[in-house]
Amino acid sequence: MKKRALSIESLPLPGFQIAPMIDVVFVIMLFFMVMAGLRQKEGEIGLRLPDGGLLSGNIKLPDEELMLEIFRDGSVTLNGESFDAANAPKLPLLTRSLRRIQHTVTAQQSKVLATIHSEPEAGFQRVMDVLDALHQAGVVHVTFEVEGG
Repeated sequence: MKKRALSIESLPLPGFQIAPMIDVVFVIMLFFMVMAGLRQKEGEIGLRLPDGGLLSGNIKLPDEELMLEIFRDGSVTLNGESFDAANAPKLPLLTRSLRRIQHTVTAQQSKVLATIHSEPEAGFQRVMDVLDALHQAGVVHVTFEVEGG
């Protein structure tokens, strides 16, 4: 018996296996088919945007209106009057003034609406400080003014 030496030339070349590729394609296709069914369409979201019809005669707006402006340097004005330093963290003077206004309005049995206008460069923390001052004063009707676009 003669032994034959195995050489690289005598081994068959491995072929391209397509079955695993097809399996992967089917799994990916199945994944996308399942995920497409879970996607929620915009029309299905229960969102109702405000329109001019909401301001009809049956809605009573508050009697008093406060305009709070927040500037990029951190200063805050109430109806054009400055309060506290630009770096004061808790706005004690503004809070005290808001409490007086809220107390007066409550005694008159009316409501107050606070509108906040913030410059785009003003910090979010300053807006939160103003909202905290309004909360401490008991002002519950708060709205934001946005620059039109």
